[in-house]
Order: sequence, then C-alpha cells, then structure tokens
Amino acid sequence: MDLKLTEEQSLIQETAKRFAETELAPVAAQHDQEKSEANRQLFLSNIKQLAELGFMGLNVSAEYGGTEAGVIAFSVAITEIARACASTAVTMSVTNMVAEVIQAIASEEQKQKYLPKLCSGEYPAGGFCLSEASAGSDPAGMRTRAVRDGDDWILNGTKMWITSAEYAGVFVVWAVTDAEAKKGKGISCFLVEAGTPGMTIGKAEHKMGQNASATNLVIFEDCRIPGNALMGKLNDGFRIAVGELAGGRIGIGSLALGVGMAAMDYARQYTTEREQFGAPISNLQGLQWMMAETYTELEAARLLLMNAAYLKENGQPFGKQASMAKLYASEKANAACYTALQLMGGVGYTQEYPLERFARDVRITSIYEGTSEIQRVIIARELLNEIR
Repeated sequence: MDLKLTEEQSLIQETAKRFAETELAPVAAQHDQEKSEANRQLFLSNIKQLAELGFMGLNVSAEYGGTEAGVIAFSVAITEIARACASTAVTMSVTNMVAEVIQAIASEEQKQKYLPKLCSGEYPAGGFCLSEASAGSDPAGMRTRAVRDGDDWILNGTKMWITSAEYAGVFVVWAVTDAEAKKGKGISCFLVEAGTPGMTIGKAEHKMGQNASATNLVIFEDCRIPGNALMGKLNDGFRIAVGELAGGRIGIGSLALGVGMAAMDYARQYTTEREQFGAPISNLQGLQWMMAETYTELEAARLLLMNAAYLKENGQPFGKQASMAKLYASEKANAACYTALQLMGGVGYTQEYPLERFARDVRITSIYEGTSEIQRVIIARELLNEIR
C-alpha cells in the first residue's frame, strides 16, 4: 500500500486545514462557551461553507452532487477540521455517514431527492437516528416501531443522542417493523424529513464537551410517513446499520486523532517558550519522553485509520480494522490530551488556553459510534471467526 496521499487527497487535506485555521479556530472557544442565536447562525454558516467546499459528500458520487474523493480523503479532512473544532467535525462526519447510507441502499428517486440537498448544504446536516435509551451498545434492542397503515407507515418511539437534530434536513430512522422476528431481524430503515408532523426535536443536551454541536432527543408520536419512505429492503435495516457504523468509526477515529494532535502541537510549542530553572522546559528529558511516546502513539493511530480507510475505499472487508482504528485512536487521543495538559501545568487547566476544551471534546470519542468496550468485543469476535 502506498501511504503517500494523492494530489487530490493532499488538496482536500490542505483545504480543510486552511478552512479550520482561518474560519473555525478563531471562534471555537466562543462556540464552546456561549449559547446564543448569533453563535448558532455562525456555526451553521461554517457548516454551509464546508458543504460548498464539497466536504459534506466526500465519498458520494458526483452524479448526486458529491465530491467522489473517497474514504481516505474523508478521513484526513475530518482530522484537519477536528484540530480546530470537534463540534464542526462531528457534524461533518455524521452528515457524510447519512449521505453514504442513502447512496448505498436508497432508491434512485430517494437519492436524487436527498443527496444533492445534503451535499450542497441546502440541508445543513443529516440525522442518524439509531440509538435509544435501552438500545445504545445493543441497537438490536430498539423499541421504536413502524406499523403499516394503508399506504403509509406510522412511527412511534424516541431516539437519543442524535447529532445535529436541531438543524438536520433529513433523518435516517431505524424502527422495528416485525415485532415477532428474531432480535435484530425485524428492523427496517426509513427516511424522515425535518418538520414531518408527529416528529418532535427535544431540547439540546447539556454536555461535557463538543458544545457547539447540538445533541437532541428525537420523538416520534404517531408520525405518519409515506410508504416510499422505506429505504432498502423491509426488515433488513439492522444489517445496514451495522455496516454504516463501521464506516462511521473511521470518521470518529479521525476526529479523535485531530483533537489529540491539536492538543500535543499546542503543548509542544508551549514547552519551548516556558522557562524553569533558567531554560525552556522542553530541555527536560522527562517532558521529551512524554512527547516522543505520545506522538508515536498518534502516528500509529493515523496508520490504523489509513489502513481501514484504504480497505473501505477499495471495497474490501474493513469492519475489524475500523474498530481497531477507532479503539486505538480514541483511547490514545484521550491520553494525548491529558499528556498535553500535564506538559502545560497549571495554565493548561485554565480556560485561557484550549487544552481544557480539547480534553472535554475528546472524551466522547471513546463512547460514541460504539464504546471502546464494544470495539473490543467486535475485534475479538472477528479474530475468533477467522479461525472457525
């Protein structure tokens, strides 16, 4: 495998880096601390600009308004955006995931209707409605129901932790369509437009980090959707969900890597400027070893992510590799943020510097898109399946 980025991938990486540095980094702390309509509109404006740059459909066919740049380009772009603003990066990651699932299984009519709106930014984001209070790590245990009523479907249930729900234009929603089927076998997938009667967006959660990204309940109460809202085959939704989550893990691992790298880069620069005992603290061997070990771990995470992205891009099995990459990148990025904070000492703990925000933003990466514990279960299962 040639690890060098192509000219197109390098251009996308550089474009993402430039946008992150000029548009996102200057307002990231403001977005984190201030809850105002003006901040919300600025956040959405940046999302719209990302769409105009082609970043909301990086692995979507140009036929539907996508960039057609592939999974590796998606991964490196997410990493660069996350270096500046994890909240923006998660919105970008989830919207790309929604677009990819529509491209993979939707009818041609559905693709033509929704993908151009997601890719262009007409829809600020897409919503991925899978998790529930009793169905997080075990999505097959969901309780949301879709019941046929003439030509329509009636949805009832509540989805939790839905990224971008406040401003998503369309939602991919999983619901049980055959309650008598074996667990996980009677689930189907639907497309539900924002504003559909019977669908309510709950208030935004108050979170530890990634505060600029809205995370909401989505409630369905006798929500009537047309029969053609079904996406893919009836009762085949769980298989689709599992496959798309694997791809989403590349996005979240890449996001974690970006936050970890930003934290270490900031702290590394600080150690060359901060003096103790008459010399920069970067001269201290203990701190040098901390940096050397952490940067080595982050580089290993990058390579794991590139391998998973390469496999997916080339149509090869990638589920195990995506879980390995997400597990390692999220855990090591968490450690990197705390190492960076330690390198900066007391000032790193203050809000005057971005380290405390990085530490809060990165924490969720070892939880969402499958916890680290679930990744270990998946990896072990795949390893054992290989020898059966």
